[in-house]
Amino acid sequence: MYIVRVMREAATELRDVARAGTPTHGHLRDRVVAIAVATLAVDLVCAVLALLLEHDAKQTQITSFGSALFWTSTQLLTVSSSLQNPISAGGRILDVAMEAYAITVVATLAGSIGAFMVKRARELEQDAERKARPS
Repeated sequence: MYIVRVMREAATELRDVARAGTPTHGHLRDRVVAIAVATLAVDLVCAVLALLLEHDAKQTQITSFGSALFWTSTQLLTVSSSLQNPISAGGRILDVAMEAYAITVVATLAGSIGAFMVKRARELEQDAERKARPS
């Protein structure tokens, strides 16, 4: 069945990315890991900055490191949060910078996955051509 075959092939590709089954799979895995680690670092730094910038602002809901980390994490995931937008000018600048970073990450991931898919399609075509040649 078509759907089963497609899902099986997708699962195989995901497994190969996790294991770096080929240099192409390893390259994608390395990019994804680098982006994840960088985003975690940005999240933690931004949480500290948000707390420093917002904790004394009137009517702020960012009053602890936990609330700052929640707010920055949801902003970086581009899903926003139930917390009020930042009150201070510094907090607002931080918010815009985090959203610009998040958009850049999404675009980078999309580009990396697109490049991976093109490269894998070429590799699979070359493998099929090699197998079709008489020995």
